[in-house]
Amino acid sequence: MEQLRIMSVFGTRPEAIKMAPLVKELAGRREIASLCCVTAQHREMLDSVLEVFDLKPDWDLDIMTPQQTLSTITSKCLLGMDEAVDKLRPDMILVHGDTSTTFAGALSAFYHKVPVGHVEAGLRTYDKYSPYPEEMNRKLVTQIADLYFCPTENNRENLRKEGVTEGVFVTGNTVIDALKTTVRPDYVFAAEELNRLPYDCRKILLVTCHRRENYGQPMAQIMWSRSSLLAPAQSIMAGPRPLTMRSEKEKFQISPVMSLVSRLGLEVKGPMGSPSG
Repeated sequence: MEQLRIMSVFGTRPEAIKMAPLVKELAGRREIASLCCVTAQHREMLDSVLEVFDLKPDWDLDIMTPQQTLSTITSKCLLGMDEAVDKLRPDMILVHGDTSTTFAGALSAFYHKVPVGHVEAGLRTYDKYSPYPEEMNRKLVTQIADLYFCPTENNRENLRKEGVTEGVFVTGNTVIDALKTTVRPDYVFAAEELNRLPYDCRKILLVTCHRRENYGQPMAQIMWSRSSLLAPAQSIMAGPRPLTMRSEKEKFQISPVMSLVSRLGLEVKGPMGSPSG
């Protein structure tokens, strides 16, 4: 029996975390040839996830450059995908979420007349500039896709309102599969301070905030509101991405919340000025 060739395309750390369990599940099906194409929109952050899940891409576009823009990401993805599709000959291409890699991967599939499956479909804010460019990316992919894998019923309802009713499935969020794959009781953190936190008697909340539309005062308000909502028995840690810390003023605004991070010496990886979309 000839195998169905399914190519998963992703390029950022969040995509890799959510797609890795799917790539491995497909690889375990005898009737499917699971192919993995990465764009490396985020190079180091992507590689760290590939290592955790022991994934070896069948094709690596390696597009990342210093100070890359959304236009360069999209155009390099689109051009690089030509050769990947021609050589790997997928029967279907899976893209995830709403990044520039997602949009370019779906568009390339359309240009090659290859069906598209959209994982994490149906998310909406109905504001094309928030999140930017993600909201527009996912809406455009909706117009291209043939199958839609929605995390929730609300996501399916969003698609229904847009007239998309065929090929829609509610699957849950694959990040839960990633969590179950990687979390284990005997895990030891590299930062010893993290190993000594009182997990058995206090709730530990890990917060990361990086959306570009939240830079400045919105970020400060987010951090302060979360801090004020926490009960005295809870703790909060926040790991900012480099772009989040745009000025000493911003750093000062949220320093009471961020101080735990600086004491722990957590490293935030990723190039300065690299768009997240």
